[in-house]
Amino acid sequence: MKQNDSLADRMQAGIAGFVSQCRDYLGIGGKVRREPVRDADELHAFINSRASFIAQTSLYGYLRTRAGMRYPELFDDDVFVASINIAKWHMWLACVSDLTVYAGGLLVHRGIPEEQTGALMRRTVEDILVATGVPAEADAEFPAHAERVRARIALTPWHQVEDGEGCFHESPTALVKWAPVVENLKRFDEEVVRNSVRFHWKDVRAELRGMLDADAIARSLD
Repeated sequence: MKQNDSLADRMQAGIAGFVSQCRDYLGIGGKVRREPVRDADELHAFINSRASFIAQTSLYGYLRTRAGMRYPELFDDDVFVASINIAKWHMWLACVSDLTVYAGGLLVHRGIPEEQTGALMRRTVEDILVATGVPAEADAEFPAHAERVRARIALTPWHQVEDGEGCFHESPTALVKWAPVVENLKRFDEEVVRNSVRFHWKDVRAELRGMLDADAIARSLD
């Protein structure tokens, strides 16, 4: 138990080291004014940027935790860097999937009809995936994973999505699966890794609750 607690502490410290840098890079830092999310374009931008933020901070934070002082040396290994990039893109897809489901659930619970919500979320995900395409750094499994994201959004019963961490299950699974860490360590780390990813969605959920203007989105759909 003490080992798990120590790993959890190190993971939090490792991830925290990237938070400020990634927030500035993605334009979501504390000094940046947060505008309401009022239409499809703004919803697209929110989902894409926050998915990138969680994907990067979770993946690189975990790797830094495991590598310790040798972390900078990892980026001198071209094969390992290729593995990191593959993991990054799969983690991003999983984050887009989780956050899209959460956003759609908020819209339904704030009064937008389920049919309209479903259409909006399908279009939003499609726009994000088409704009990204198949990145050069991704692997051959990326297109199939993107199709699974589309399928999840198409089949989501939006009225059943609760305002909590329940729908955020694809991103923790993706980090455990794709992070380039030896399997015996990942098996040992799995519970802590999953909890860490779920914890880092907490601020994004709070941010979206405060920024999402469902009335404005409804008017934009009309």
